[in-house]
Amino acid sequence: MSVTLDIRLKRANKVYHEGEVVAGVIVLVCKESLQHHGITLNMEGLVNLQLSSKSVGVFEAFYNSVKPIQLISNNIEVAKAGKIPGGKTEIPFEFPLQAKGNKVLYETYHGVFVNIQYTLRCDMKRPLLAKDLSRNCEFIVHCQPQKSKIAPTPVNFTVTPDTLENIRERSSLPKFLIRGHLDATNCVISQPLTGEVLVENSDTPIKSIELQLVRVETCGCAEGYARDATEIQNIQIAEGDVCHGLSIPIYMVFPRLFTCPTLETTNFKVEFEVNVVIVLHDDHLITENFPLKLCRV
Repeated sequence: MSVTLDIRLKRANKVYHEGEVVAGVIVLVCKESLQHHGITLNMEGLVNLQLSSKSVGVFEAFYNSVKPIQLISNNIEVAKAGKIPGGKTEIPFEFPLQAKGNKVLYETYHGVFVNIQYTLRCDMKRPLLAKDLSRNCEFIVHCQPQKSKIAPTPVNFTVTPDTLENIRERSSLPKFLIRGHLDATNCVISQPLTGEVLVENSDTPIKSIELQLVRVETCGCAEGYARDATEIQNIQIAEGDVCHGLSIPIYMVFPRLFTCPTLETTNFKVEFEVNVVIVLHDDHLITENFPLKLCRV
């Protein structure tokens, strides 16, 4: 007998803050009446830490510090064992969004080595021969906005062969002068990163100018930590040999879920950086790196 189970939240965007109530309905659709042994609903918030392959086996103590951290765990019985009539049945539910003990609810974040996720799970126990039903639904937690105003911290940059680091043979480099600025490195996560870049001159033609957003995830403990930088997104802001002396705008929206306000705890850190990458025609890469501090206001 076909039966479908679904969890529907009242908020379309599924975004909640600590202290609010997560409300919705459990929807059951079946053609004829259905016997069950109870329906339960579980709310869970977990931080999952993972070690990159290069760090595995380096620190023994890591294995204790990378256990999942439980931020929230609630369980309610939605319906006692009984029968559900044929047709569509909606069972309302409400959960207060409160952290366990002295834990803090971090913002939802989907990374590579750090994952912060909040889920609702509905389980329906069925009689012997019928398969138990289960359904998961993720909801998103945003941390409370900062009360204080953020002072923008504009950054000016100039890139020449002399300012570059990690160079083997400086003499073989082509001559170039590139200027620019970022309007702020203290960024509001809901607003775009803006600025401009300007090529004053370059002996070698330019192939492309790109903007790369990078997540820097650190997992570990007192004995050591593993720091891994991975790309979130790469946006090309100029193609080909651009006009010299022309300002090229920098504009990048921070993607939802893959970014969160900069976070620092005892076991893990999540930070962000942006790279302005200039690719020359001979495939030389010129990269200027800027650490960012993201926050919510």
